[in-house]
Amino acid sequence: MATMTPTQHTLVQRVRALVVDEPGVREVSMFGGRAVMVNDKMIVSVGKDGSLLVRVDAHDHESLLTQPGAKQAKMGAERSMGSGWITVTPDALAGDDKLTFWVETAMTYNRSITGT
Repeated sequence: MATMTPTQHTLVQRVRALVVDEPGVREVSMFGGRAVMVNDKMIVSVGKDGSLLVRVDAHDHESLLTQPGAKQAKMGAERSMGSGWITVTPDALAGDDKLTFWVETAMTYNRSITGT
């Protein structure tokens, strides 16, 4: 796997702690970051800059964009990844409660598509 930045490594460790009891957790390099997979589906990907790409239910997408630091995820500089993909800025993840919110939101969607 690609070498992680210190910021990325710290955030990956925080995410790991939140999903330690989930079945089938693994990590892969994806979307230029370190993706955390549960039940073979990505829940989040930690960017080198400490941002978090979060996979969410498309039905909740617009309301989730109102959360602090949340914005539409993009592939590269311009291309939108579409509904269900949100990027959260590093400063909005400083508190454990904020990170927990995003990981739990991603896990809710993961459970709905994997049936677990």
